[in-house]
Amino acid sequence: MPLHLILIDALNLIRRIYAVQERPFLLNNELAENTKRQVLFNTQQGCVSALGKMLEQHQPSHALAVFDSIAPCWRYQLFPDYKKGRKKMPEHLADKLSDIQDEFMRFSVDSLVSEEDEADDLIATLAVKVALRGQNVTIVSTDKSFLSLLGPNIKVYDYFNRRYLDETYVREKFKVKPEQLVDFWTLTGDSTNKIPGVAGIGQITASALLSQYDSLAALLNAKDLKQSVMTKLHEDVDQLKLYRQLLTLKQDIPLGFNLKDLRLPLASEPE
Repeated sequence: MPLHLILIDALNLIRRIYAVQERPFLLNNELAENTKRQVLFNTQQGCVSALGKMLEQHQPSHALAVFDSIAPCWRYQLFPDYKKGRKKMPEHLADKLSDIQDEFMRFSVDSLVSEEDEADDLIATLAVKVALRGQNVTIVSTDKSFLSLLGPNIKVYDYFNRRYLDETYVREKFKVKPEQLVDFWTLTGDSTNKIPGVAGIGQITASALLSQYDSLAALLNAKDLKQSVMTKLHEDVDQLKLYRQLLTLKQDIPLGFNLKDLRLPLASEPE
């Protein structure tokens, strides 16, 4: 059986399922105390159901659910406004995560919870490591940052819309190649993570520039740019490089385990 690793962006999955379960019970943006238990139960059941469907559809040989660290990651140290204003996970949901992890283990799917790393960096590190061996990886997430990793051996799957987010999707949505996405978002900014980008450069301009010059590095060294664009790019090059660093997924985090630790039993039903 050829190796196929499925990497689940766990909080991306759990928080979206929770939001669907919570919505009918919200009153003035608050969840009544007497309904929290029911919403949490429904969320846990929804996560278990989702995992079962993933395993049935993708038939992986290996699987791992990856969680963000509780402590702020390195990006906050470099850029205090990183993800500023993002709604925090409800405390009662955070307290439920260990139960959901236990349920995942019933399917022999272990959970990786780091002390200091973002799930995105952990997933990128493991995905690239496996892909470099010529083996296949499917990342289950709606987080667009993973699209920069797309390649012959790395796929991104949107569980909620039941579709692969492939190179065609990237070209249609962003008008650039997957390997240009980090440079693209460095120019346009990334509102999800509160990274501002270059003032006055939107998606149309950014995609046109990268189509002509291929990369941000080439752009910064170009001598034939319009003066207005050159001025914008060179106004604060160090800040621009910082944005790119923040948007780039790490691929070299020490993981401390082997692929054999993630192997699934032949049956994908819970024990």
